[in-house]
Order: sequence, then C-alpha cells, then structure tokens
Amino acid sequence: MRSGLAVVSISGLVMLTSTAVGGLATSRPNLPPLSGTTSIAPHLPLARSAMEYLDASPDPFHAVQTSIERLEAAGFTSLSETSTVDTGKIVPGGKYYFTRNKSTLVAFAVGDRYQPGNGFKIIGGHTDSPNLRVKPRSLRTAAGCVQVGVECYGGGLWHTWFDRDLGVSGRVLVRSRDDARKVTQRLVRMDRALLRVSNLAIHLQSAKEREAFKVNKEDDLSPILAMEAEKSLNGGENKTKDGWTEYQEPALLEVLAHELNVRVEDIADFELSLFDVQKASLGGVFSEFIHSSRLDNLASCFLAVQALVDHVEAGSTAKDSDISMIVLYDHEEVGSNSAVGAASPIMAEAVQRIAAALGNQESTETYAACIRNSFCCSVDQAHALHPNYASKHEKNHQPKMNQGMVIKRNANQRYATNAVTGFLMREISRRAGLPPIQEFIVRQDCGCGSTIGPLISTATGIRTIDMGCPQLSMH
Repeated sequence: MRSGLAVVSISGLVMLTSTAVGGLATSRPNLPPLSGTTSIAPHLPLARSAMEYLDASPDPFHAVQTSIERLEAAGFTSLSETSTVDTGKIVPGGKYYFTRNKSTLVAFAVGDRYQPGNGFKIIGGHTDSPNLRVKPRSLRTAAGCVQVGVECYGGGLWHTWFDRDLGVSGRVLVRSRDDARKVTQRLVRMDRALLRVSNLAIHLQSAKEREAFKVNKEDDLSPILAMEAEKSLNGGENKTKDGWTEYQEPALLEVLAHELNVRVEDIADFELSLFDVQKASLGGVFSEFIHSSRLDNLASCFLAVQALVDHVEAGSTAKDSDISMIVLYDHEEVGSNSAVGAASPIMAEAVQRIAAALGNQESTETYAACIRNSFCCSVDQAHALHPNYASKHEKNHQPKMNQGMVIKRNANQRYATNAVTGFLMREISRRAGLPPIQEFIVRQDCGCGSTIGPLISTATGIRTIDMGCPQLSMH
C-alpha cells in the first residue's frame, strides 16, 4: 500500500540502474527541467518510466505482464516451460523469457562469447506487495451496505488503507462460450474508485480508542462496494447458482464481466487484489522524490527489467561471455514458500536448463563451474533514515536517500551478504563512479526482516548479496 506516501529518491533509482548495467544508457527524450531542479532534470525520463511501470502493475500478474511488454519491445522471445528440449532454441546472442503462474518472471540474455561453464549475472526481485485480497467467498453485507470480503496479504501498515479510493485488479478464469471445458486466464484492472474502507468518525470513538487506534483485520477492513437498495434497483442478484458463484457478491461479478466483455456465468474463479487508484507522482519542492504505492518491491522490478533492456540495447552482449538474467518472484511478502517463490527451485532449474541447452548436456562438473562463476544481486527496498524516527536506526548504519545504494547485513543470516559479496558490490560501484555504498543492519533490540537473498543462496549455491534503494514508508 501507499503507507502514507511511500517515498524513494530519483537519484537512488539512477544509481541502482547504473550499477546493474555499468552506466545508464537511455534513448528517451529529455524533459524540460523544472525550476530549481537542474540536478534532477537529466533523470526525469527514467523516473517517469518508473512511475508508468508502477501505475501499470497493481498486482503480481500485471507486474509480470508489464515487464513482458518492455522485454518484447526490446526483442526478447518467449520460451515454454513445458518444452523438454531447448538445444538449438537458446543460442549465444539470444534474448528470452518465461513465466510461472503468470506471477513470476525469468528473463535472460546470452552473451555472444558464452562458453559452457561460464557464469550468470543475476538480479532477483519480487513482484508482490502487501495488500488486501478478495476472499474466496466474497459475499458480505452489513447495515444496508454491500461489502466485499477481503483478507490481508503480507505485513501491511493497514491503517493506511482507510479512506482511500480502491480499484480492483488481478486474474480471472473465464470459461469459453463454445466449450465450457476450456478455461482461459484473463487479466483485469479497474482503475476507478470501486471500493472504500471508511474510518469511524472521531465522535463515535472513545478517548482511549482515539489514542491507540488498532485495526481489527477481520472486522474493520471490509470495503464498501454499494448500497443494498441501489443494488436492488439495478437488479443485482446471482442469476447463476453453482457451487462457486452463489457465494460471490453479484455486483462484483457484474462489473468484472462488463470489464472483460463476458457473461457472469462465464466467470469460473478469480484472484483479485485491491489497490489505491492514486497514480505515482513526483514530490518535493525540487521533484526529487517518487511518491507511489508498491515501491517495495516494484521499484526493484522496474530497475531489473530496465537494466537488462539497457544492457541488450547498448550492444553489450556482443562482447559478453556470461549470461545476464533477472528473476522476479512472487510471494516474498508471505515467506516465499510456494511454487513461485524464492524458496522454490525456479532459479536453480532455470540456470540448469539454460546451461544444458548451451552446453549440449554438458557434465555436472560444468554445471557446478557455472554456479561457482555466478553472482546474484537480491534487490529489495531498504529502510532510509526517517527524520521523525531517527532513533529507530542503529547509530552507525543510517542509510539516507540520495546518498548511495544500501547493502544489507545480518550476522544471523537474515540477509545473504558476506565480506566477499559486499566487497564485490562496493568495487563495482567504485568503478562505475557512483557514491559510496551505504550499509544497513537492524538495531539489536529490534527484530530483523528478511528477503529472497538467503533463500536464493541456499537453493542454488550462488554467491548472493542483499541490497536495495532506500525509501520511507515501506509497506
């Protein structure tokens, strides 16, 4: 969610992209600088592209689809995960991608000089963000209001979801009109204020409740869709009674059917998310910030896609002897333990599949050499020092926006960074002429979060670093 206003610095985006591709190279038109923003103006095209990506990606399915559109525009071609033979399909100089569950994406470009046993340069990120998701049985009414049953996904700052204009997006399964046994997956995104979680008026709260507002996730977060009287006037009732439809809110099914140009009875199931319809925007007097929902972790997904596209369009693969890859996982916000999360074998399988296709089924020793020659940047947003809560940071590890990328460390392996991977990233940054790397560890009297880095290094054996761009208002 927006969590107030999630904020990331524009120069932070530029620094992270520059490191990933060895220098920012874009062909986008320059925008006129804003008054007093001469240092920001050169980076505005990148910032606006990031905002377009964020706005187009309200859920993991759309994040993957938006990424695919940008990859295909750069000449990447799709691979089938069910294909058993890739020899001859994957070749040096080629650019490819595949998806799993339409919510996890793997894309890669093979260097022209690749030889069996050479390594992979990998950026990992995640496509999901904390949000409200429609329950399997969405039907809910109270006090004359038509509501939609929702559940909390991930660890959100749920008080920020109140009094927001909420749209609906996600994946819908649609039966074919010609053959009911045939079901297709359709993406839907309704960028308008369909739903709203309303606050309780201050006059109806006790003094104690005002001082210590606490969200009851079951009772307080159900959004309002319509009034029952209005729904009755519009004929809103389930005309199709089956084991699934009868438990869904008819008005919700009607608007989905209208949006997809199908009949209500054609809808077989859905996975729907709620999102704030307010668009990403530039903020601050010098327009140096991006205010947006889902910066964690779509900012990193955008940068990963942009870095790979820039790498290819700059012609760098012609002299590259490695494979450049991005892996954007789903389900990081709930622990990554799924078939499409970082704890799954997706990355290991992808590396093995690609290495086998290019090495003509070379030996396990060659594959092991490939793993040892590889390096992964797990890129997830970092906590910038908050001016109102500076004491929440460890005093010697206080990363700031606009002052360099952040390496995350934890002695208890909540992050994958070690001395070697940390040094490598600092050296890459130094050679790229970027500001010095910042470091983050959590205070010892505070629990430490984690991300996909430790899971990747455990599942693959690839050297991994956890890093990211500092932001405020995470989750």
